[in-house]
Amino acid sequence: MKVILQQDVKKVGKKGDIVEVSEGYGRNFLMPKKYAIEANAANLNVATAQRNSADRKKQQQKDEAVLMAAQLSKIEISISVKVGENGKLFGSVTGKDVAETLQKEYKIEIDKRKIEIQGEIKGLGNYDAVIKIHPEITSTIKVHIIAA
Repeated sequence: MKVILQQDVKKVGKKGDIVEVSEGYGRNFLMPKKYAIEANAANLNVATAQRNSADRKKQQQKDEAVLMAAQLSKIEISISVKVGENGKLFGSVTGKDVAETLQKEYKIEIDKRKIEIQGEIKGLGNYDAVIKIHPEITSTIKVHIIAA
């Protein structure tokens, strides 16, 4: 029996997939729990339209991410920190600090968990921060650490 999955089902498939399952499994488990609907002509047309819409939306998000990555790659930010003797920092500079600086200076809101700093920031100098904009697209910005 062919069914169209309405949500992800472990070891069967993902939402929107058209899968072949046994008659009993489909009628007695998947359909009563609203995990799947029968794959008739009308439901197949609806599923195809939804899949096409989702694909267009994903492509649009990817295109927007490419544009944002191009803009971010041009950005250089400066973060001023307290420095002790020998040029060592008090505390550390993290993705949170980079995200706050981007928000203040450029009005760009990026989640701090998506910012990864290359190497540890232990002193003054220039560093690279990689920002994951999309699962497939990243951008690198320059971070200058200066004494306050």
